[in-house]
Amino acid sequence: MSDSVNCSASTQSTPGGEYPRHAPGVSVRHTRAKGEPRFPDGPKADPAGSHFERRIRSFQPRRSRVTAGQADALQRLWPKWGLDIDGGRTLDLAELFGNDNPVVLEIGFGMGEATAQMAAADPGTNILAVDVHTPGQGNLLNLADKNGLSNIRVGNGDAIILLREMLLPDSLDGLRVYFPDPWPKKRHHKRRLIQPEFLSLAATRIRPGGIVHCATDWEPYAEQMLEVLTAHPDFENTQADGGFAPRPDFRPLTRFEGQGLDKGHVVNDLLFRRVQHVEQPPVGA
Repeated sequence: MSDSVNCSASTQSTPGGEYPRHAPGVSVRHTRAKGEPRFPDGPKADPAGSHFERRIRSFQPRRSRVTAGQADALQRLWPKWGLDIDGGRTLDLAELFGNDNPVVLEIGFGMGEATAQMAAADPGTNILAVDVHTPGQGNLLNLADKNGLSNIRVGNGDAIILLREMLLPDSLDGLRVYFPDPWPKKRHHKRRLIQPEFLSLAATRIRPGGIVHCATDWEPYAEQMLEVLTAHPDFENTQADGGFAPRPDFRPLTRFEGQGLDKGHVVNDLLFRRVQHVEQPPVGA
C-alpha cells in the first residue's frame, strides 16, 4: 500500500519521520509498511471502526494524491484543529473552539476553499467542517493556517455518528450541505444524505431558529430536497413562495460551481429554518 506525495526542496530526509523533501516538481511515492498509519499524527483511516451498526452510507471515502503541503498540514495541524469522529465522547464545542461563538456544521467541504472564505468573512461564527477526503482535509487545514482562521475545526469521519453520538441537543446554530453526492441512479437514491431520518436527527442538534442550507447543481436531487424538507415538521422554508432561495451572499461561488454554470447547470439553494414547537396545554387546563 502506498501514497503519492508531490514534494519539493532537497533530497535529504527530514527528522521526526516527516516526508522526505525532493527536487521541485518531482512526484515521489512514499511506501508504507503494512499496518503503518498514513499520517501518524493525522486523521485516522476509520475513526469509528466497527463500534456502530452497519448501514447504507451517503459517502465513499476517497484516498487520492496528497501534496507535500497537505501532508505537512495534516501532520502539523491535525492535533490542534483536527477531530476524529469516533463516537466515543460528547463534544464540548466551546472547549473545542476556545470560545462560546455559534457553531455551524458543514458536511462535505471538498477542498475547503469555500469553507475558508466563509470563515474569513464571518470570524464570529465557528465552522465544524466534516469530510472523509484526506487531501481536502489537508488543504483546508493549510488554508486555515495561512489565513489565520482559528474558527475552523476539521472533522474526519461519518457525520451521522457525529450528530447522533457526539453532539448535544440544540448545540448547533446551523447546518450546511453544499453539493452533496447526488447518487443519480434510481437504485442509489437511498444513499442520498437529505432524507427524513437524517433531518429528524439533525433537528435534535440544531437550536430553534437555526438554518439548514443546502445547495446542489443536480436538479432532480434539488426537487427531492425541497420535497423532503417541506414535508418535515421540524423545518420551515424561509421563502414565502415555498420554493428555492437565491444564492445568499455568504455562500461563495466556487470555481467548480462557476464552471458548471458556464455549462448551463442550474444551481438551487434551499434555506430552511428549524422551528420551535409550542407545547399545547392539556384540554380543560
